[in-house]
Amino acid sequence: MALATSTKTNDAGGNGIRTGAEYLAGLRDDREVWTKGKRVADVTAEPGMGRGAETLATFLDKQHEPEFRDTVTYIDADGDRCGMAYQIPGSMEDIAARGRAYYEWAKWSNGMFGRTPDYKNASVMAFAAATDFLAQGTKGQADFAQNMLNFYEYVRKNDKVLTHTLVNPSVSHQQASQGKFNDQVALHVVRETDAGIIVNGARLLATLGPLADEIEVFPSTVLRASEDNIPFAFAFAIPIATKGLKLLCRDTYDHDKSTFDAPLSSRYEEMDAVVIFENVLVPWERVFMYGQPELCNQAFGATNAVVHMAHQVAAGKLAKSEFMVGIMCAIAKATGKDKDMHTKSLISEVMMMTESVRAFLHSAETQAHVDQYGNFIPLRRPLDTSRNLFPKMYPRMVEILQLLGSSSLMATPCEADFSNAMAGDVEQYFQVANLESRDRVALYRLAHDVAVSGFGNRQALYERFFFGPPILMQSAYFDLYNRDDMIDRVDTLLKS
Repeated sequence: MALATSTKTNDAGGNGIRTGAEYLAGLRDDREVWTKGKRVADVTAEPGMGRGAETLATFLDKQHEPEFRDTVTYIDADGDRCGMAYQIPGSMEDIAARGRAYYEWAKWSNGMFGRTPDYKNASVMAFAAATDFLAQGTKGQADFAQNMLNFYEYVRKNDKVLTHTLVNPSVSHQQASQGKFNDQVALHVVRETDAGIIVNGARLLATLGPLADEIEVFPSTVLRASEDNIPFAFAFAIPIATKGLKLLCRDTYDHDKSTFDAPLSSRYEEMDAVVIFENVLVPWERVFMYGQPELCNQAFGATNAVVHMAHQVAAGKLAKSEFMVGIMCAIAKATGKDKDMHTKSLISEVMMMTESVRAFLHSAETQAHVDQYGNFIPLRRPLDTSRNLFPKMYPRMVEILQLLGSSSLMATPCEADFSNAMAGDVEQYFQVANLESRDRVALYRLAHDVAVSGFGNRQALYERFFFGPPILMQSAYFDLYNRDDMIDRVDTLLKS
């Protein structure tokens, strides 16, 4: 194998958190992004995409505000202020602090901007804290563990926004179900050079891809340990603007409506893209795993990255669930139905889901423990439970919102109707018991954006498959569950 003869160290540079302006400036490069049949010249100015970038820029600015700064950031050993998700937790209090930071980030969008940077930051932190695992794959002079540490320092010190992609496209379902991939479509290594590996193929799906600085390309969790899969066994990270890397975006859900008419999709369009690699050179210093399927398949579990990522997700789902309760209670209050038993019964179902997510999060954090690398980690089981239940909870929340809103979710005039010849009619006919017309229309347009619009339906689909196919997730949950103690209790009773 033509492995590198040295492991070039990335200069971390930077001094911690960036401003929104610095983030937007970094997106104005030569990245190749395609949407609506054309190549995008500037993602920050692209209709249907740019407002999402602006929203994320405001989130980065919030890191500097005294109101949020000490919650979402920490001071590192060099005196630099960095994102809290990058801090390697050394105590239960560190775990609790991470949870507070995740929750704060999520509240800025009420959970509707799903791929905030703290999600992937948590993953990078976990891999950097588990370099003993990555060191097993080191070959020759290519020090994969050191590569990860260098990358961690680089993204941490420069506050880089990351996306990732895990899933290979498949031609044959039967082939894919056997953990095998087709090199006609799936991303694979074409050859090795002294400079790095050359990869070709595609990956699904990179949420936030066009608006990220870097992309993590990590192994599929269904990669079987066999020689056939060696070309598909790797983990690396490269800038979005890398030559040969192309992003093919879906249709946008931001249709340039005002924030009144589309309060969510006008702000939180994070965009998803298929990632195409056309003979892309990945430098050796950016490779973290290579050529060992048996290690790649363990990567997220053995490094505890999946647990730290699930911690971030649980905090985000709590914020999102609370928001759903808020919308429903606001509608009930506005219409005077907050005394109706049927209405209260429906909303209480969502309240109970919300409190379940809160309890799972609390249980995981308060039972944090030392992991195999000497760092602290939340208890996995409550987080696994949360991430298996929420894909069922969220579509039910949407259904209940539809039941509460009924046809009023569609019978909503637009903002312009309050200043045209119809204004008098709109003011008269769209008022409800406890809200004037304009406020009532704004509330129902928000509910429409959650429960009816393309943006809202994408959110529901996103939640259904966030961590993978539900049947695969539930099967893995069964396998990880400590069943023996419970079986022993049954056996003890039967034998007594």
